[in-house]
Amino acid sequence: MSDSLRDQLLGLGFKPQPKPVRKPERKGERKPPRAAAKAAPRPPRKPTPQGDIDLAKAYAIRAQKEKEERIEAERRKQEAARERREARAKLAAFLQGKALNDAQAEIARHFEYGGKIKRIHVTEAQLKALNAGELGVVQLDGRYLLVDVATLDEAAAIFPACVALRVDPDAPVEDDIPPDLVW
Repeated sequence: MSDSLRDQLLGLGFKPQPKPVRKPERKGERKPPRAAAKAAPRPPRKPTPQGDIDLAKAYAIRAQKEKEERIEAERRKQEAARERREARAKLAAFLQGKALNDAQAEIARHFEYGGKIKRIHVTEAQLKALNAGELGVVQLDGRYLLVDVATLDEAAAIFPACVALRVDPDAPVEDDIPPDLVW
């Protein structure tokens, strides 16, 4: 009525477990009992030369080195993350009350940061100062803060990755029109 799990698996196409191959015994030979086999003297191992190491030892040494390298890489990664957290906390304390963002600003100033187009809302006077290089944008906790250049420089010294926009007024104007575009 009910098949065993083994019968069901065999019915689904699973192969039975292979049986171990035994050597046929010769008629005159007898196997010693297990206890006697362990007590039988074994031939001594040949000592390996100092320069040679066996394959198992080589794999063990390599595995140990790889493990140590993984542990060291993880330690360095955790140390870098700790340093970034500390720098962000120090930056947040430094920028407290220094943001020039205006709640009444209506002009959106777009810029590239992290491979994406971002925007910050500024007033007309702030837009002129930002484009002239007198102001800059700092990214902190997902927000973009408008700050003066001196504050931007100090923020960059604390945590360089926080600088989202710094306009260089002396930079040559790039032509945004690709050369293969014909009007």
